[in-house]
Amino acid sequence: MIMELIAAIEQGNAAKDNEDWVHVSQDLVLVLDGATARTDTGCVHGVAWFVGELGRAIVDRASQSSLAASVAASIPYVAGLHPECDLSHPGTPSAAVGALRIRGDVVEHLVLGDVSVALDTGDQVRVITDERVSRTASAERAEADRHPIGAPAKSEALLRMKQQELAARNRPGGYWVAETNPAAVDHALTGQTHLDQLRRFAVLSDGAARAVAAFGLYDWGGALELMQAAGATELIRQVRAAERSDPQGIRWPRNKCSD
Repeated sequence: MIMELIAAIEQGNAAKDNEDWVHVSQDLVLVLDGATARTDTGCVHGVAWFVGELGRAIVDRASQSSLAASVAASIPYVAGLHPECDLSHPGTPSAAVGALRIRGDVVEHLVLGDVSVALDTGDQVRVITDERVSRTASAERAEADRHPIGAPAKSEALLRMKQQELAARNRPGGYWVAETNPAAVDHALTGQTHLDQLRRFAVLSDGAARAVAAFGLYDWGGALELMQAAGATELIRQVRAAERSDPQGIRWPRNKCSD
């Protein structure tokens, strides 16, 4: 079987380091989506550094063990790279992880956090994403959505929302992401699909997934069709156009204009 694998990445804010990270090879697709820091983190390196180190560590281990074991082993490895930082800080850097690995006739997937994996079998598009984070801090989230992006009240509400999210991070009844505790990987969504059953697949950060989940520009089948025909950069371009058309988040309430 001949496969074409493509990747595209663009930070939401050109003035900041990219806090997402992507790797594509013939047998592995890996996307990391760094969590936006709205509080102190206790780390002098920052989210972009964390996702880069974690991504490279996962890639190094993915050929030797399962996806889950690769992610779990990479978390304490990265923690060991910056012992001078306060890794017990409630805001310590974290990231959502989405991965697909091709092993012979099988495509394995892993989702930890709100990265989306879309699997098109021809009969249906199955989308795997973990929405537990969006179910935390519901009152604070609703309050933040009431205010336009850029308003002081929005920033204050987002800070309260973030504090509630952090209180629920990597805890029973909350949500699970890659941070400092490898046991979080026990809560990842995993599975496998026979390669012959797949027409196409994609792994998207929640920023790219805005095309479907937030803006309704496409359904998942349509988004996959667009990327196959015009490339992943075209999906990002259309997401950016939608964001620019609603810079204050009035039509589509959201935490930040671009993601």
